[in-house]
This record gives sequence, C-alpha cells and structure tokens, in this order.
Amino acid sequence: MRGVEETRSTLRERLQRNMSGWAASPDKFSPIKFALHPPTEKQAIVDQQAAIDWVVQWRHVSDNPELAGTVTWEERAWSRVGRQSVPVRFVLEDAEVVARLVGGEPAARFRRMKDRATRIREVCGESAAVAGAIRANGQRIVGLSDENFGRVLEVVTWLGENPVGQLRPRQLPIRGVDSKWFSTHKTVVTALLKACEREDAVSVLESEPRLRARFLDPQLAPCDALCDLTAPVDELARMEIEPETVFVFENLESVLSMPRCAGAVVIHGGGYSVDLLARLPWLHNARVVYWGDLDSHGFSILAKFRKQVPGAVSILMDVETLMAHRDLWVEEPKPHTGSVAGLTGSEERALARVRAEGNVRLEQERIPWKYALAAIAPRTLDRCGRT
Repeated sequence: MRGVEETRSTLRERLQRNMSGWAASPDKFSPIKFALHPPTEKQAIVDQQAAIDWVVQWRHVSDNPELAGTVTWEERAWSRVGRQSVPVRFVLEDAEVVARLVGGEPAARFRRMKDRATRIREVCGESAAVAGAIRANGQRIVGLSDENFGRVLEVVTWLGENPVGQLRPRQLPIRGVDSKWFSTHKTVVTALLKACEREDAVSVLESEPRLRARFLDPQLAPCDALCDLTAPVDELARMEIEPETVFVFENLESVLSMPRCAGAVVIHGGGYSVDLLARLPWLHNARVVYWGDLDSHGFSILAKFRKQVPGAVSILMDVETLMAHRDLWVEEPKPHTGSVAGLTGSEERALARVRAEGNVRLEQERIPWKYALAAIAPRTLDRCGRT
C-alpha cells in the first residue's frame, strides 16, 4: 500500500528537483501518476486497522478541495468483509497541486519561484530563451531577496529600453545599483538580457579588460616614476613605444621579479585570456618570449597565444626543465586532454612527457629564480640588469 506520507515525500523531492523547470514552463508540466496498490482482502483481514487508517488518509486527500489532486476509487467485492471502496490511483495535474500536497517551506519556495518567473516573463516576454534562462538560473533567482530581485527586473527593464553606449554600472539611474551590486548579480542579469535579445546591453556589466605591465627599460615607460602599471588593454595599445623584447609570463611573481632590462617590457599573461595581448600593436614588432606553467594547460595557453602571435618563442617549457625539477612536481587536478596544435617539436615532447608522467604540473613559480633568470637573460642578448 502506498501511503499519503510516502507519496508526499516523493513529491517533495520532485518539487525541489524540478522547481525551476516547472516555474519556467508551466505548460510543459506532465501529470504525475501514482498507483496506490490497495490491500487484498487477505491483507485487510490480517491488519484491519492499518487498512482502515490507509483508506481514511486517502479519503481525507480526496475530499479536501485545498489539497486537490485526483484520487480514483474502485469497488471491491470481498467475500468475507463485503463491498469496499478503495483508492487505486492518485493523479496530480499541475505543479501547484504538487505544492499544495507537499506544503511547508518547499511549497513556499516554489510559489516564490513561480511568481518571480511570471514577473520575468512580463518583462522579457514569452519565449524558449526566456524559459531557458529562468530554468538555468532558478536557484539564483529564488534565492534573491525581494529587494534585489526587484532591482534585477529594474536593471533588465532599463537596459532593455535605453541605449547603453559606454555606460558604466555606476551611471545607471537605479537606486542601490553600483559596480559591487553588479558583481554579485551579473550572472542572472546577463542571462536575462541575452534571453531578451539585448546582448549589446551586456557590455555595461563587463569590466574593461586590463593588463599588468612592467617597463623594464625606463625609457619605454610613460614617465620615469611609473614603470609598473595596470591599465585597460586599449590604453596600453595606444602607447607609442617600440620595445625590442616583450616577455609574457603567466605567474605574477615572475613578472614582479624581473630586473631592469634594456628595450624590454614584461606583461602578466592572465591564463586563457592571453589573446588580449594581440591587441597591442607594439607587441607584434618585438621579439616575444612566453613562459607558462609546465602542464597541459600551460601548453594549451601557449598554443592559443601563438595563433595570435605566431612568432612567439617559449622558454623553460621543455623536457630538460621538467626533469630537472622532478621533486617540485604536483598533480594537475583537471588536465587538458585534447590535442594541442601549434607547438614546436621541443614543446610537443615536453607535453608528451607531462602526460606520460601522469599529468604532472611544474608551476612556474616553483622553478628557482636563479635557474629561470639564466634562461631568460640570453634571450635578450645578455642585456638584462644593465639599464
């Protein structure tokens, strides 16, 4: 016999699991059906009170209009206890009926989610894209305070109706919205803007990409007192400089450790965003030296960079360096397993060895600086430290 509490427990799990989807697309709800497995006459006689209690529970559900749901009853002609009406099936036609039977906090949470999905559709319209955005971000949406959810709708509405140009978050005429607020709620706002087909407005949420650069030759710096700066890529691109060598290091400590070096600049690469460096015109006229971690992702980043800057050469990304620091290896937690095109023969052999040793990683900052500098200096005609 399937009892009311067992059914309620199953529905509670389904409600929590499907809450976002049911709220996003209420018309896609498929009726939930339960076979109740009524007792046989023999079972009813063995434990008559249990059978009576079970029928009474389902009768309460069937007769209570607030619980809704449809209980189907059938007559049983039993030879020893006479004709009996027993519940055989329970069907729930929509998500609200599920919430009524489940009750408590899960039901309240679902109704809050349903109400917010309705309000989002009023702002963004009815579409598969909007439903998908609600479904994908359901936990974030339902978890917002009423105040912040209201602000999300205000922001999406305002950005959807006004030209954004070069607006920054601080400039939006919405009380309580600033760059910190955007940082916290960016995922939801971005998803809704894209669903509303206002991807152009997403630019307001995007921080202008910045790069950290050190001018190892003071003659290349904006001024004598400013040789280390972080600036928007476009501003760095407008600098009229002609460095002989541009170092691109993935580790910031290595960037900060570089000595003065005639005709050279060192830039913090920034992982997979390394292709931003291709936007620097003066980089393409220089000798470009790249140094990243000795692991699968380090070589993948190098390959990506080299697509934008074909002449880039690598240092300390070879089998010799890898094996000379075996005691400093760590395991790479999530290695890149795909093929990597665009590597030199030496780099391909190093990547193969990294994988053959069990996807190990030799992090750039683990290599002793004296060892690293010995490899770096010859690349700049032994001019490092002489400015």
